[in-house]
Amino acid sequence: MKKNNVKSGAIHRAWDFFTSMKLTVTVLLCLAATSVVGTLIPQNEAPTFYFHQYGKFFYRLLMATGLDNMYHSWWFQLLMLLLFVNIIACSVHRLSSMWKVIFNKSPRVNPERFRKLENRIEIEVNERLDSLQKPYTDIISKRFRRHASEKTDKGFYIYGEKWRLSRLGVYVVHASVLVLLIGALIGSLLGFDGFVNIPEGKSVDQIMLRKTQKTLPLGFAIRCDDFDVTFYETGAPKEYRSKLSIIRNEKVLLTRDIIVNRPLRFGGVNIFQASYGEVPGEKHVAGDLASKKIRLNIVDRHTGKTITQELSMGGTAALPEGSGFFLIKEFKESADFRGQEIGEAFLGLLMEKGKDPVEVLLPLRYPNFDKMRGGHHVFSLENIDDLLVSENKEPVYYTGLQITRDPGVWVVYSGFILMLIGFGVTFFMSHQQVFVEVTPSGKKCRVMLAGISNKNTIGMERKLKKLSAAL
Repeated sequence: MKKNNVKSGAIHRAWDFFTSMKLTVTVLLCLAATSVVGTLIPQNEAPTFYFHQYGKFFYRLLMATGLDNMYHSWWFQLLMLLLFVNIIACSVHRLSSMWKVIFNKSPRVNPERFRKLENRIEIEVNERLDSLQKPYTDIISKRFRRHASEKTDKGFYIYGEKWRLSRLGVYVVHASVLVLLIGALIGSLLGFDGFVNIPEGKSVDQIMLRKTQKTLPLGFAIRCDDFDVTFYETGAPKEYRSKLSIIRNEKVLLTRDIIVNRPLRFGGVNIFQASYGEVPGEKHVAGDLASKKIRLNIVDRHTGKTITQELSMGGTAALPEGSGFFLIKEFKESADFRGQEIGEAFLGLLMEKGKDPVEVLLPLRYPNFDKMRGGHHVFSLENIDDLLVSENKEPVYYTGLQITRDPGVWVVYSGFILMLIGFGVTFFMSHQQVFVEVTPSGKKCRVMLAGISNKNTIGMERKLKKLSAAL
């Protein structure tokens, strides 16, 4: 018996917790606070951005708490799940008490309830009692879907009711919030958000995910046919435009120009113009770095094993066994090391799991330069002679694209439509009940009108005045 009491007590406490308004307010305040943080801290940027923007300590803090990708973090999803369960529990708790009121097919009329109302209207008419019941019933039936009339000891009464289902409006709003949360969770769990840099004339068929830093095949290729940027007189960029082609099985399916805030959409994937970069080089023919592949040797210092990967300027190479990735960040015409000029060099960024980002210099003059760094992996360039070409100051650009997919977006749109319907029912409709009682008063008849509305009592008073005029 004690075990049953303890079990039922625990269930009761859990039910009270999830139906508590305190939980609702707390979760909503937490979501509001974190959303403010999410607007202050740029979301879904590359790890290098946070490292250079906030420094080593805050970079580690952001990576540990997931504030760089807050809306996909486990704790934000937990808050949404708590709100989801809270809304269901509150709705079930309230609906259980309203069920008989909303779905009662033959409600009982309590005349005393209406006779005690303060907003009732009383009038006298010069008609016989038996001549009023039918016309009064016709008037009520035209205005109220449900109606009934019944004789009393002294006369008769007519009861009218409509829009009983409007009490469900608030539950429609609750349901819309649940649909929004479901859509957000679908997008969070099944969608992706990544980035890629594509030099002019090159194509890619996979992207780097912002959250995990893993590569993801797209199932099609994106080619940058052309990139164009215009500048203000101050030198600030005015507009940058990419001409992209979607290719599958060596067939061009779509070609379109994109600019900021005007993305390309294909197969549920959104391609946004996010950034751009310049590949300068007085000793590089315009377009040469974009057209040539950089052959990067990656040597495991412990095992001596060497792997070679080809990548373009701005591209990334995955490290063995998924331990991280290496990004070719930029080209420097005159790099220096500890105050010494070492000439032309590529600047890379090494991102190993569980470690801070490390900048790696790859000078063209010194192929084995990275051995001095002492890391687990040693990087070097293989095709240095191919990268040293004739002088030309024509810049080469690459386009930076943000690529996302959110399969829950249509669920979210459905939630908004459902919410608008719920708001319309909640704010512009009300459950209305009227009561008309007729009793003889000498040679006249006394008519009493009273009405109840679950909201908008002023509107009910106006309706009673119009009804009294009609009677």
